[in-house]
Amino acid sequence: MSVLMESYATPLLGASIFIIILTYLTSKLLGGYLHKWFEMKPIPQLEGTYLFIGNSLQFQPNAGDFFCQIVGFTEQFYDAPLLKIWVGHIPFVVLFHSETVETVLTNPIHMEKSYSYSFLHPWLGTGLLTSTGPKWRQRRKMLTPTFHFSILADFLEVMNEQADILVEKLEKQAGKGPFNCFSHVTLCALDIICETAMGKKIYAQSNSDSEYVQSVYKMSDIISSRQRKPWFWIDFIYHLFGEGREHDRTLKILHSFTYKVIHERAENISDNESDNESDQGPKRRRAFLDMLLKTTDEDGNRMSFQDIQEEVDTFMFRGHDTTAASMNWALHLLGSHPEAHSKVQQELQEVFGTSDRHVTTDDLKKLKYLECVIKEALRLFPSVPFFARSLGEDCRINGFKVPKGANAIVITYALHRDPRYFPEPEEFRPERFLPENSAGRPPYAYVPFSAGLRNCIGQRFALMEEKVVLSSILRRFNVEACQKLEELRPVGELILRPEKGIWIKLEKRKAPTS
Repeated sequence: MSVLMESYATPLLGASIFIIILTYLTSKLLGGYLHKWFEMKPIPQLEGTYLFIGNSLQFQPNAGDFFCQIVGFTEQFYDAPLLKIWVGHIPFVVLFHSETVETVLTNPIHMEKSYSYSFLHPWLGTGLLTSTGPKWRQRRKMLTPTFHFSILADFLEVMNEQADILVEKLEKQAGKGPFNCFSHVTLCALDIICETAMGKKIYAQSNSDSEYVQSVYKMSDIISSRQRKPWFWIDFIYHLFGEGREHDRTLKILHSFTYKVIHERAENISDNESDNESDQGPKRRRAFLDMLLKTTDEDGNRMSFQDIQEEVDTFMFRGHDTTAASMNWALHLLGSHPEAHSKVQQELQEVFGTSDRHVTTDDLKKLKYLECVIKEALRLFPSVPFFARSLGEDCRINGFKVPKGANAIVITYALHRDPRYFPEPEEFRPERFLPENSAGRPPYAYVPFSAGLRNCIGQRFALMEEKVVLSSILRRFNVEACQKLEELRPVGELILRPEKGIWIKLEKRKAPTS
């Protein structure tokens, strides 16, 4: 009898332990969720917010419609002290006033990226964009020297060469009526980042059907779509009913490409070679990847190939899509505003005369009005239209208590339209960023490259590239926009893009002489 009882007791004991553990985990998760739900109850919210599903069923499935919807929420609640949105079981406080943004971005305890960034991990790992805590601090410290101005200056040659190729392509469109310039500019930016980040030419401008090129765009769309649909956040459901298989296929293409480049580059580099040694030519060009292969931490340990791949994949994504979008928006805005267009070309005439020489570092410092144009374009159409943080401790935002573990999402697109600091915010006025007009503006009213400790490490690289490419185009062509503002319909996914591209006309200017 005792043996029989023991045979029943063993599985019963296992089942009991399983039930106890499951009950504990469920109550802990449910308890945490309900705690946030009731703690945040006083914060204004959308109508139709329901327990457990939040506002998920209200969100528009189309990316363009969804972005318009989010912007509409910020307009509806502009005078509210704060706004919260629930995406499934995850709460977000929506920030679009400089004072609330500053509360979060200046506090180092809130440095961790929100849960939605976890969907980038399969692609980008936990590199500089997605890592947190000690790893982020160590990685930032290691990588900051690679973005020193003297090193960035070495990349000017690549930027100039790729801008020349772009101008040659655009010459075929000049005088022939409207065309979509978005892909032309984007492929130029991709060629620039591939050569400067990896030391690898991919000839994207010549081969726009490249599998790698297409995969970068596809992965961005796949991740953005998943972020909006909490029912696909669980991996096995995503792979069973969502785009999981397409995600994995695309990921394999992206990782195979960068893996191959890293290992090829590592084989061709040695510790004692100088930057002037030959590398398939008379002069070896320094690439970001070369510096990563030589980078060591405080203990003298080199970065592993996996560490390097995380950063290369991150810079490949963040280093081309953002600048490409910004340059395209700037071309549309200049093509829509003849007075600003004329001022830029007058400045270019003063700096370059009729020469067709390449842009130098000294030239970059002189292009002050063009820099104002770029900044104003980034105000109206920030390349990253929103970004989010996980709150690392209980805090008060604009008088409301927000519990640890909630998320704060900064809607850059709405923040940059605050009429207190940008009167008539929908108007394109580059003069807003002249020194005398910027004085007194709160630093967190304008954050196109984020702000605080986690500001974008590549912002000087981006500004340099945009000046080179835009000046190369505007020295050669007059630009006329073929779309009205309301026709652009921005799509706010991972990057802010126009739904139907940027359509312009080009007319050749008087041919320069050397």
